[in-house]
Parts: sequence; C-alpha cells; structure tokens
Amino acid sequence: MYSVAQKALFHCDPEWSHDFTLNWLKKTQHNMLNLTYKQDVPDHPTQCLGIQFRNPVGLAAGLDKNGECIDAFAAMGFGFIEIGTVTPLAQAGNDKPRMFRLPQAQAIINRMGFNNKGVDYLVEQVKQSEYSGVLGINIGKNKQTEEANALDDYLICLRKVYQHASYITVNISSPNTPGLRALQYGEALENLLHGLKAEQQILVDKYGKYVPIVVKIAPDLTDQEVIGIAHSLCKAEMDGVIATNTTLDRSQVVGLPHAEEAGGLSGAVLTDKSLHVTQVLAKALDKAMPIIGVGGIDSSHTANARLQAGASLVQIYSSLIYKGPRLIKQIVDGLN
Repeated sequence: MYSVAQKALFHCDPEWSHDFTLNWLKKTQHNMLNLTYKQDVPDHPTQCLGIQFRNPVGLAAGLDKNGECIDAFAAMGFGFIEIGTVTPLAQAGNDKPRMFRLPQAQAIINRMGFNNKGVDYLVEQVKQSEYSGVLGINIGKNKQTEEANALDDYLICLRKVYQHASYITVNISSPNTPGLRALQYGEALENLLHGLKAEQQILVDKYGKYVPIVVKIAPDLTDQEVIGIAHSLCKAEMDGVIATNTTLDRSQVVGLPHAEEAGGLSGAVLTDKSLHVTQVLAKALDKAMPIIGVGGIDSSHTANARLQAGASLVQIYSSLIYKGPRLIKQIVDGLN
C-alpha cells in the first residue's frame, strides 16, 4: 500500500506531499485507519541515556516538527520518537520552494529553516498524545535571534519542554538558519553548553527528574573539529551527542536534477560521511557519553555498521520517505 501512495505523492510537489502525509497521519492516528501503517515490531531492549528503549530505531527530528503525529509514528513501531526542531516563537521558515527530491540517489535536499508553530503549540500536542514511550524534543533558535543571544532561545525552549521530554536535543547543526553552525565551535559552543547544563540542574531541582540533554552536530566537520567538539561536550558533562545532521556537500549527487539547490542534503548519500563522523567521535569520546547515529541509515546493514562504529541508537528520516514504515521492522529484525 505504501508503494502505491508513494508513487502518487512523488508526482506532487515534495513539500505539499509532506504536509498532506502529516495531515493524514494526524487525522488517522486515533482511528481504525491507522491499521494502514500500524505494525508489530519485535522488542529489542536497549539501555541508553539512563533510559530503557523498546528498540534502538528512532524517528529523527524534522519530520514531525510540531509533534502533531506522535501516536501515528508510535504505531509504526519506532523505539523512540524525536519531534521538532521547535523554536520559542512560531516562524514560517524560508521561502518556497524549499524541499527537493533526488530519487536517483534516494536523497532529499531541504532548506526549510525551522518552520514550526512555536514551542507552546508543540507542548500542547505532547500533552494530547497517548504515547508513553521515549520522546525526544529537538530545540533551536529563531531566525531573527542574533547568534550572541542564541542561548536565550535555547533556554526558553528547554524550560518549556523539560517536563514533557524523555531527552532534549540541542540543534546547532542545521545548515538552514544563518549563523547556527557557528555555535559548534570554540567559546560560542562552550558558553552554550555550560549555560544549558546550569539550567538543567535548576530544572532537576524544580521537577525532581533528570532529563538528559544531547547535542546534534553536522557531518561537514574535519576530524580535528569533531575531536574538539567531543572535548567540549565532555568538559561540559553533556549527556550525549547525535551524529549527524544534513550535509552541504554535493560530491555524491553531481549532475542530478536539483543537486545544486541550496540546503541540507540527506539520504543514502550521507551514509559514509555520517559513519566516519561517528567513528571519529566514538574514539574521541572513549565511551564518555552515548552517540545516536543518523544519516543514510536505510537498512539493517547500515544500522548495524553505525552501531558497530560506536552508536548506541540510530534514527531514520529520508529512508522512511523512500522505503516506508516497513523499513523500521526490517532494521529491527536484522539487528545483530
């Protein structure tokens, strides 16, 4: 059934198809129509971040930015779900068109720009969901917020989502918000991390529970930059790291339609690059904190490779678009 729907949707504008699909999932997640995507996925218990995961295959951030389809994705059998990226204030994102398919490479380019309905709306969606599994909430800064004031935006989101999240992801690696990736380096990174950790302790005391904070990094980093980030994460005593976000590199899609469009490239072409970052990161961290692997994971083979490289969990997004919900079960069934 998914292949039929996909064929029809792939004849439509990518963002229209994206919005149509999410709207359909939202409307069907609490009725019998969810049987069209609901499936039984075997348990593969995994301990990470001090949390028990039903299985180690999660939904990456960016697909359900506003947390409107949590129960639908839960029905597909994900071991955990990450929603967002959410910002303090609602924002429209970048101008359209801003999403492009590269089917020959099983890839997607997007320059969405953190389009979302704001953190208060997302929190309300979480409250209304019936999901009791592991929920990550991915937070970012508004486009108009200056880089020097970025911490303020992250703190606003952190405070508002804290009691509703199993873990919180700090997105400093999207290529589609000006200045965001600069937060991955040096003093800017350390100030951000220490500010977040200080606020985390305040929230632990306030709510009586510890919610881990992880940081999502880019794939377009030199080995030395990855090592430097690892040292900063350890120094700030962060809880984990997600590797990686989308890439600006186009070397794997040269000559394909839309290959020169601005934005972040995701999909199968990211497999080797993200795997390499995971390997470098794992060596630099030396088990100081867990890694969540994402980027080009489209089979049990690529999932196992990421886990063997040092990741404890994996996430999918673009491969879900190309292969459908059955991919979740296929990956879990094939885990070592």
